[in-house]
Amino acid sequence: MESTEWPTEPADRVQLLVERVLEQLELGGDVVIEEDDEAITATVEGDEDYGLLIGRRGQTIDALQLLCFQGAFQGMRERKRVVLDAAGYREKREEVITERAEKAAEKAVATGGEVELDSMPARERRVVHEFLKENTEVETYSAGDEPQRRVVVAPLISD
Repeated sequence: MESTEWPTEPADRVQLLVERVLEQLELGGDVVIEEDDEAITATVEGDEDYGLLIGRRGQTIDALQLLCFQGAFQGMRERKRVVLDAAGYREKREEVITERAEKAAEKAVATGGEVELDSMPARERRVVHEFLKENTEVETYSAGDEPQRRVVVAPLISD
C-alpha cells in the first residue's frame, strides 16, 4: 500500500479509511462523502457484494464506522456523527427494525404485557424509541447491559 499523507479534514480522513479497507478486502466501489452540520456520511456505491464489509448483523460496518469516527476526529475537539453505509444496508436494517417494533407494540397492546426485542446497538434502539414514541398505546425503555441491551415495549395502562 502506498504511503499517503494523513488528511487534515475529517471527511477526507473518513474517505481515505474506507477506501483503504475496501482495497484490503479486494472490493471495488466508490466512497461518496456527504457532510452537513450534524454528520459525515460515507456511502459505498458499486456492484460488489458488500456482505463481507457489512458483516453479520452489521457488526463489521458498525466497527468500521467507529474506527472512521475515531480516525476522523483524532486530536480534535469539534466532533460530529460519522455514518457509514453500503448497498443501502442502513435503510434496509431500519425497515426491519421498525417492522419488529410495530409487531412488538401490537403484541404488547393485545396481551397487556411487556415485549422484549432482541439486543441491539444503541443506534438501532434509538430507531425503535423514535418510531414508537408517537404510539399513544405503548411506552419503550431500554433494559440490560451492553452488549445485551435491548428495548422493552410495554402497554400504557389507561384508567
